[in-house]
Amino acid sequence: MPSTTSDASPASSNTANSVQSVSILGSRHWYEFVQPCLDSASILASLVLVKFAARGHVDEASFAMGLIAVIAFFLCSQLTGLQRGDRRGCTDSEIVRVLATWTLTILVLGVLAFATRYGQYFSRAVILSWCVLCPATIGLSRMCLRIVQVGLLRRGVGVRRVAIAGCNTLGHQTHANIESDSSLGLQFAGFYDDRNLIRDGSDPNENSSEEDNSDDHAISNEAVNRLQGDLNDLIAAARSGKVETVLVTLPMRAEKRIRYLLDELSDSTASVYIVPDFFVFELLHARWTQVGGLPAVSVTETPMFGIDGVAKRAADLILATAGLLAISLPMLAIAAAVKLTSPGPVFFRQRRYGLDGQEIRVWKFRSMTTCDDGAVVKQATANDSRITPLGAILRKTSLDELPQLFNVIEGSMSLVGPRPHASAHNEQYRGLIRGYMMRHKVKPGITGLAQVNGCRGETETVDKMEQRIHFDHQYIRSWSLLLDIRILFRTLLVVWKQPEAY
Repeated sequence: MPSTTSDASPASSNTANSVQSVSILGSRHWYEFVQPCLDSASILASLVLVKFAARGHVDEASFAMGLIAVIAFFLCSQLTGLQRGDRRGCTDSEIVRVLATWTLTILVLGVLAFATRYGQYFSRAVILSWCVLCPATIGLSRMCLRIVQVGLLRRGVGVRRVAIAGCNTLGHQTHANIESDSSLGLQFAGFYDDRNLIRDGSDPNENSSEEDNSDDHAISNEAVNRLQGDLNDLIAAARSGKVETVLVTLPMRAEKRIRYLLDELSDSTASVYIVPDFFVFELLHARWTQVGGLPAVSVTETPMFGIDGVAKRAADLILATAGLLAISLPMLAIAAAVKLTSPGPVFFRQRRYGLDGQEIRVWKFRSMTTCDDGAVVKQATANDSRITPLGAILRKTSLDELPQLFNVIEGSMSLVGPRPHASAHNEQYRGLIRGYMMRHKVKPGITGLAQVNGCRGETETVDKMEQRIHFDHQYIRSWSLLLDIRILFRTLLVVWKQPEAY
């Protein structure tokens, strides 16, 4: 029996059981085959067009380069997420991914051309024209495919009537996902539930068994108003063909009701999917996997595995090395200024938690008169007497963090990730904040999603630290190489504007 998965997108609620998006019906559609074909055709056609316009003919070298570009494009698209079948993204997001993928493709082709001297077969005019025309052609072909897809769905081609068994929070979120993504081709037929739900969304059925009780206080009046009947009515609708697909969103503890429903629906031709009630867990980059052939879902997992991990590490090495070469002279000037303006070492190495909670030593320019690294570490505060005059400037502009590029090159840190806290602070907050240590499923970073969203400076209250942890979890859930690039650019924009940094 097929089932659906959670895409682990960032939670939009502040409640403990955060509601995340659910990917409905992950089966492959015809356009998931047509779209890569159109992308390939766009790459080849654009190269042939510019080559023919420049030379009046197309040689074998052009076709060879086109095929190499197609392979490189699809490999790079796995890093940017362009070919992962996420159709819920807006057009702007898709355009950004196309440009990012094509940029990576051009870099790969440039390296190959330099190594093999294959670039001598193409003039600069041809290369530049192709670099501009190709992403425009890919974007246009994708837009046309979307128009065709939406047009077919509006005419009823491939549309299925879907009912949701379970008028609860999960069912309401599933309904919202269906309504927000027309490309699914699902026509909502209503909710079905055998409990006596009232119009305010509460569940007054006190006689129901404990296993059937679930968190339904967040159900909207609109969802309850679309209640079409109980589970027996759903079974009848499925048997009569009025409902073609059934999504079961009953809580996992309602095993008896789920078994009854599945047994009865087996006497119909309706497709049945179970949407797992994973909202009771703190999902961290959840994904389906198999353990000896048995399906399993990861509750807490790192996104940096396989090719994604290699890509992130490669990006860290390239950018960190380039960064060190570019700012070597300013760093020497800062080091000299630190040494001349206050007694003490130039660098300060503090113990912090790294990947999987392993202890690392983080490099920083010394900005205080003390180098606290014991069991108790006092956070820097506004007008802190320990901060030197030069240190105040370094901390305000985050220049004291520049030596952490050494940590990135050695592999203990990344350019982007959850900011590492002092070990003493980790021990303090891990017992106060639920899921605190999950942030260590990835390498700590010089900058992160929390920092570009204003979470810098002192965390004198638990609420402030919880806000940081919320952004750290959000980063891990939605990580992509493109997100890292966005955070790096945002860091350059916000680093000078945050009064919380001291």
